[in-house]
Amino acid sequence: MPKVRVGVMFGGRSGEHEVSLMSATSILSRLDRGKYDIVEIGITHQGQWIVGEGVLELLKQRASGGRRAVFFPEPGSRGLWGYEAAGDPKEIVLHLADRIDILFPILHGTFGEDGTVQGLLEMAEMPYVGAGVLASSVGMDKGLFKDLMRAYGIPVPEYALVLRRDIERDMEGVVRKAEAVAPYPLFTKPANLGSSVGISRCANRSDLSEGLLDAARYDRRVLIERGINAREIEVSVLGNDDPRASLPGEVIPSRDFYSYESKYIDDSSRLIIPAPLAPEKTREAQELSVRVCKAIDCAGMARVDFLLDRDTQALWVNEANTLPGFTQISMYPKLWEATGIPYPQLLDKLIELGFQRHAENVRNERSYESASPASKR
Repeated sequence: MPKVRVGVMFGGRSGEHEVSLMSATSILSRLDRGKYDIVEIGITHQGQWIVGEGVLELLKQRASGGRRAVFFPEPGSRGLWGYEAAGDPKEIVLHLADRIDILFPILHGTFGEDGTVQGLLEMAEMPYVGAGVLASSVGMDKGLFKDLMRAYGIPVPEYALVLRRDIERDMEGVVRKAEAVAPYPLFTKPANLGSSVGISRCANRSDLSEGLLDAARYDRRVLIERGINAREIEVSVLGNDDPRASLPGEVIPSRDFYSYESKYIDDSSRLIIPAPLAPEKTREAQELSVRVCKAIDCAGMARVDFLLDRDTQALWVNEANTLPGFTQISMYPKLWEATGIPYPQLLDKLIELGFQRHAENVRNERSYESASPASKR
């Protein structure tokens, strides 16, 4: 049997570009080369697609080179097309660069985790790993996600959403709105980003103004959220229509909260797996994780993050990551290893789930013909 050709996509036009490269490094080193032929697909900060062996190293070094490629949103194409200049400078010559059976997008943040790439792949009827357009976009937008959690009766901390335009035009009014959410400390976050990029803990008005401006650098929508004296608990979820949850883990950040620096730079934050929780709290976290994933119609994988209030023991859903990190320190694969699924087998399962979801989606009728002759009268 021919090997399955897996296109691993990484990089992208996002503040999480470098995190994506770290995740891709781990995935490429653990995919079973006996089962899969691997095609590296890098997307630069400028949005150029580059394909071929060694592309990951090119992006890490921010070097030029590699084969430029494009992807067509046309059903049946199933591949990447390389292009080069023809004799006429106004013309280019296309050729099939690499056939792909399934794509594994590991594009954290905007233009990757937010449903944009998933929409392109859906148009092309290309199988891919992970959540679809809806779950990706809802999971990425922290404001919309929290609105949906409230509608489903799932506990989330108090919050407010403001626009960058309002921050720039009426900072005083935005500060008043933020202070109505809860007493300090407050957190400010870009609504659409991950890896704690642009997140600030604000202990007073001065911090709040700075935090709002920093978050507004990354998104036009900014979330303001009540700060909680909390333990940070995370649960990994695996599956399509019937997902299951892993053992919970706990993050002990090296700073005031689990910031970008404490995740990827300090190298001093600790992960405790499994988290030291009472059995009933473990079950609560697992059950809430599955409810969250079903609420947003997630597929393949997700990591659901919780805040466990140290004072009341209340468990609050913080966010759902539909494309969680796969770096050497990432909680998602570590939690599944502790639950009994080693990293290579986890990748196998995710690829299998991607094919299953695709098979379910292509069953949908794309044209309307009434089955009842009477309805045509």
